[in-house]
Amino acid sequence: MPKLRVRGRRQAVATALLAGACALLGCSATGGSGGRGYGVEDPGSDGARGSAVGQENGGSGEPDGAGEADDAGGPDDRPLVLTTFTVLADMARNVGGGHVRVESVTDVGAEIHGYEPTPEDLTRGQGADLVLDNGLGLEAWFDQFMADVDAEHVVLSEGLVPIPIAGREDATNPHAWMSPSAGRVYVENIVDALRDLDPAHAEDYAANGRAYAAELEEVRQGLVAALGTLPAEHRVLVTCEGAFSYLARDAGLQEAYLWPVNAERQSTPRQVAAVIDRVREDDVPAVFCESTVNADAQLQVAAETGARYGGTLYVDSLSQPEGPVPTYLDLLRHDAAVIVAGLTGKERP
Repeated sequence: MPKLRVRGRRQAVATALLAGACALLGCSATGGSGGRGYGVEDPGSDGARGSAVGQENGGSGEPDGAGEADDAGGPDDRPLVLTTFTVLADMARNVGGGHVRVESVTDVGAEIHGYEPTPEDLTRGQGADLVLDNGLGLEAWFDQFMADVDAEHVVLSEGLVPIPIAGREDATNPHAWMSPSAGRVYVENIVDALRDLDPAHAEDYAANGRAYAAELEEVRQGLVAALGTLPAEHRVLVTCEGAFSYLARDAGLQEAYLWPVNAERQSTPRQVAAVIDRVREDDVPAVFCESTVNADAQLQVAAETGARYGGTLYVDSLSQPEGPVPTYLDLLRHDAAVIVAGLTGKERP
């Protein structure tokens, strides 16, 4: 783990960068639709373990800068940790507690693979003390983003054994966080990154990490137990994108999907036909799709085979606070419950 350094806000540089980018793109320096800095807060706790997603800075979506204020009305000098998507933001918030500010480059519901950073994103990147990304080829846009950002960054999947994408042995499946066991590796990497960033609170980060890892282990045990109730003939998980390899490995499920990885690559008639054949051959009772992609092709599979459309699964994004998966732990529990209900025909508890 490289040694991280705490740096200033670089607001003047960020402002100049935004102005230059906007001059080239013809945009307004205050406009745009970039990521809005979703973080995770646990209303009723000290922030060590979040239970809801909300936008920091009052949900304004404005870039981080010296004008932000803390709860007492003064400048917020806590280190800024920027993540590439909302799941990682939730994890970082749980480990960081109240000692850091956490923002996500992408909004809730964003398609993460082919995202295009905005000038506002670049400005927030220049104000960051640390950038956390998933790695494993998930964020195809990340090199472009970091080319204009002078901040330390840590790859949270570092240390994991990746699963190859079926039929593409030269490529790895990037959705490792869908395994609670792998999620614990992410937590360890976040703890190390924050301790290097902010040594004064190293003990707090370590304690938060241990508590969060214990919660992940409880979720893993519950998930495996719930999915373990499925009969052998129904242990096939059919999804739109092949984003569940790590979860399927943990739970002993087989996979079928309309496209491997990258929601930009829509399914072809041949892929749809292959999934239809698999559902018919194995008498799969239900099929599913992810929240960030179009479910039309999977609905076609359901109509052609008589399988149920089992519901929406969450992978690349959390929901809004009032939605079904405001936290990473909620995401794992929700997906397990939807899968079990769909494949058994029983009502969700």
